[in-house]
Amino acid sequence: MRVGVVKETKIREHRVSLTPSGTEALVAHGHQVLIEHNAGLGSGFSDQEYCQAGGEMVTSSEAWACDLVLKVKEPQVAEYRYFNRQIVFAYFHLAGSPATLTAALRAKRTTAIAYETVEDDAGRLPLLAPMSAVAGSMAVTIGNYYLADFNHGRGVLLSKLFDQHFGKVVILGDGVVGLHAARAAAGLGAEVYVCGFDPGRLAELEAFVSSELNFIVSTPNNIAAELHDADLLIGAVLQRGAKAPHLVTEAMVKKMPPGSVIVDVSIDQGGCIETMHATTLDDPVYEKHGVIHYGVTNMPGAYPRLSTLALTRATLPYVLDLADKGLAALAGDPGFALGLNTYDGEITCEAVAQAFAPAGV
Repeated sequence: MRVGVVKETKIREHRVSLTPSGTEALVAHGHQVLIEHNAGLGSGFSDQEYCQAGGEMVTSSEAWACDLVLKVKEPQVAEYRYFNRQIVFAYFHLAGSPATLTAALRAKRTTAIAYETVEDDAGRLPLLAPMSAVAGSMAVTIGNYYLADFNHGRGVLLSKLFDQHFGKVVILGDGVVGLHAARAAAGLGAEVYVCGFDPGRLAELEAFVSSELNFIVSTPNNIAAELHDADLLIGAVLQRGAKAPHLVTEAMVKKMPPGSVIVDVSIDQGGCIETMHATTLDDPVYEKHGVIHYGVTNMPGAYPRLSTLALTRATLPYVLDLADKGLAALAGDPGFALGLNTYDGEITCEAVAQAFAPAGV
């Protein structure tokens, strides 16, 4: 099979979907790997390294013309012209992306396989998990930075000085993002409150994070009660493949302390904070009701080397399976098949179909 690796075009997105070692593995399986010039440069991989691994350096259009196209982030508008009946394997987040992306995929009968909806035998999300872990860990660092006075923040450092804890962090969601955010915040010494639905998980959460973790049952009243004195709110809600629900209303945001910070990691799927909209790594924050909002949709792109290594370690077995078997790889793996979001002009993921049903996409 001809496998194309395209250079990411999203703002400041320097991850790459395949490393030179991954290229070498595909070539060893008898596949032709076409790499767009400088696709890996932002992650520290040179064109020469790809060539030494057996890859061929090509233009963007040549990489997109392959049978299987590998990406990291969802295609941008300028890339829609390359859509054909090829397979594109990437993060799509269609429920939270512009309707034009889904429409373009359907119109060109492009097969979209989304990393974020692939499941393993245990029902986990193995291709979303690495980037969720990075984003969750980042969210606390970002929050701490914007809490600084020079960023118009509240002037609180999330920390433990001697025996005293400083800073209150509220996290919506107890999945991979939430757990990594909680561990990072607890490690700094902040007071950590995690909102989830199952109190029975407390022992598991404490084992991963800290015995000092505070668990809150996720209800509107409980969330509102914790936000009035929160320094940092982290949105870590996930409904697989679906648009994230708004768990924090604008009225709740208005009652947060001036200079407090919101980092909504759920923004890829539309965000779980009513006042949040997508931002970029070039222009990451805005202020509303005195609260600093951070809604970058490709947070792990800020650390491309780490993120590329973590992502491609997870995706390579699936890439090899697709290259070896084509779409038959999905028939042999029900969890992999859940990654299929569009095929032959149709939406094939139920959550995505429900997200666009009212708009008739």
